[in-house]
Amino acid sequence: MSSVKKGINTICTHVGEVEDKQFKGAISPLFMSSSYAFEDVDVKRYPRYFNTPNQEALTKKIAMLEHTEAALIFGSGMAAISTALLAFLKAGDHIVLQDALYGGTFNLIQEEFEKFGIEYSFTKGLSREDFEVEIKNNTKVIYVETPSNPLLKITDLNMVASLAKKHNLVSMIDNTFASPINQNPADFNIDIIIHSATKYMGGHSDICAGAVAATEVHIAQIFSLAKNFGGSLSDYTVWLLERSMKTMGLRVKAHNENAIQVAEFLNNHKAIAEVYYPGLQSHPDYELAKSQMHGFGGMLSFELKDVCPVKFRKNLNLIKSTMSLAGVESTLISPAETSHALMSAEERERQGIKDGLIRFSVGIEEVEDIIADIENAIAQVKSGKTVATT
Repeated sequence: MSSVKKGINTICTHVGEVEDKQFKGAISPLFMSSSYAFEDVDVKRYPRYFNTPNQEALTKKIAMLEHTEAALIFGSGMAAISTALLAFLKAGDHIVLQDALYGGTFNLIQEEFEKFGIEYSFTKGLSREDFEVEIKNNTKVIYVETPSNPLLKITDLNMVASLAKKHNLVSMIDNTFASPINQNPADFNIDIIIHSATKYMGGHSDICAGAVAATEVHIAQIFSLAKNFGGSLSDYTVWLLERSMKTMGLRVKAHNENAIQVAEFLNNHKAIAEVYYPGLQSHPDYELAKSQMHGFGGMLSFELKDVCPVKFRKNLNLIKSTMSLAGVESTLISPAETSHALMSAEERERQGIKDGLIRFSVGIEEVEDIIADIENAIAQVKSGKTVATT
């Protein structure tokens, strides 16, 4: 495609396609080969080198969506996170991380970094002072996640980028909850943008993948490690992901529209103790979220009041209690039992993640049906007419 600026849905639909030169098909052909020629070719292709035709094409779509020069795709979000981090950290280095992270990332840091001789500090809050006080002479990276999982806290991207520049650090963000549709950290000078592509990029609860977007220089440094770790993605999954991303702009818009309505409904419900959603004006980070996001996303969390969370989940009919998030269907989980189960109870409590907290991934169904399902489940629990909880 030409270099003229394209709209989101045009990028999602057309950028990163593999041209079908033989049959002129409307979609990308799938190249399943794991062995390519090495003589008389411009590129020596090898799946572990992230450069098969389908892999190479998809990274162009991701890079353009995130306003970066280049990108890489991985076998999972954690593969993307761990490879990106270790590409810029070595024994004796130090990293500052915000104190509100996905449980898997938190577990990676606590269980593995000491083995590599890498020091780390978690902030006590999200202000500039909270980050700057943790920076040491050997600090190399600042890592943030916004909106955060599961309490939807918002971190100031301009602040993080300027702080990183001041101290000559590499800034990284997990942009999964926002998606490239709702937030583009590169526009705020964040260096490395990471996604669990399993989520909004895949969007149909049938793909496991990760992605990293950055400058060509930073991607080259990440690739240098990635080719040794071997976390590449099969070309069939790459093809499925490219297909799924064609509708990402439309899907995320629907998630955004439904989530704000569901959040407002929950916020006004007598059986709900607390709602965490940056699109609510009552959210402490609402103005900040509005200044750096194009939409507030499809993720929210809430706490029930005088309603057993387990019984509530058991009485839902439309909304599924399932792992993961960001599929077209509405799903919810207990972070204490799933996404943040690897953290200790003390760590969860310190971050404000209560055992009764429910993380809700709002789908694209009719919002009236989603709300009705919640209302019915609450009513069933309160009436005592609940389904079995075994």
